[in-house]
Amino acid sequence: PQKGRYRQFYQINAEVFGLDDPRADAELILVLMTFMGRLELSGIVLHINSLGCPACRPQFGEALKPFLTEKARDLCSNCLRRRDKNPLRIYDCKVPTCKEAMLDAPSILDYLCEPCRAHFETVKRSLDSFRIPYEIDHRLVRGLDYYTRTTFEVLARALGAQDAVAGGGRYDGLVKALGGPDQPGVGFAIGVDRLVDLLAAHARSFEKRPHLFIAALGQRAQDTAFRWVQEFRLQRVRAEMDFEDRSLKSQMRRADKLGVSYTLIAGDRELDDGIAVLRNMTTKEQEGVPVQDLVRLVVDRMRNDVGV
Repeated sequence: PQKGRYRQFYQINAEVFGLDDPRADAELILVLMTFMGRLELSGIVLHINSLGCPACRPQFGEALKPFLTEKARDLCSNCLRRRDKNPLRIYDCKVPTCKEAMLDAPSILDYLCEPCRAHFETVKRSLDSFRIPYEIDHRLVRGLDYYTRTTFEVLARALGAQDAVAGGGRYDGLVKALGGPDQPGVGFAIGVDRLVDLLAAHARSFEKRPHLFIAALGQRAQDTAFRWVQEFRLQRVRAEMDFEDRSLKSQMRRADKLGVSYTLIAGDRELDDGIAVLRNMTTKEQEGVPVQDLVRLVVDRMRNDVGV
């Protein structure tokens, strides 16, 4: 297979069944774009379109026929076969002559019935309220008849010709087509292989250093430090500790190697005194922190200093 295409398809997907509300479409797109945003990938673009419904799509098909007849000599053999059976697929053809021929093709958005038009307007309005940028792409289609109304894709320029890393849409006719009840559905799938290709190009940016290392000396301090580490992580502070009860010097070397911003030093004596030591690994300054309410105090300090 060509680059970006594989003999098996592995996906990360999400679906909602039983709701035909356009806000469900927008919510799934929000989930998808939030996921992509958390991965901090660059060059990601969201394309959206509406495919209409069985009530308005035939009218579009009739408008498309004379256009395809006029462009027949520019279409590839696959598209000529699709012209009568599944003309929407021609919009998605990657053959350069077909892409050129379809540049001024009719847009299905001009033929939507009023319910489909209102549905698409609500999707767009919801995305605008989430401040999610998108491009309306009338060439964005799905080749199966059970797809209706909203369709969307996430494109990554870094992938080259096979640039769709995720795609989805509404498929209100799917459950019934499979023999189930007539209920609406909407969902998306992320191609795992293409996502891995993107992540591999940005692997270095995913190397997150710990914020905090806890150097614990003595069994009681080790037990307390273990509880602190978990509490720090629940506060989204990347915390680490040593489980082998090494010397303070050895643990400080490990903290340096990890590149942490702060090291918290606590032994049994510090626990008895009620004061642990917080060391700034950049400035080498140290300060005492009360053991009582320690996690909150250290988290507040780190949020101010390193933005955890």
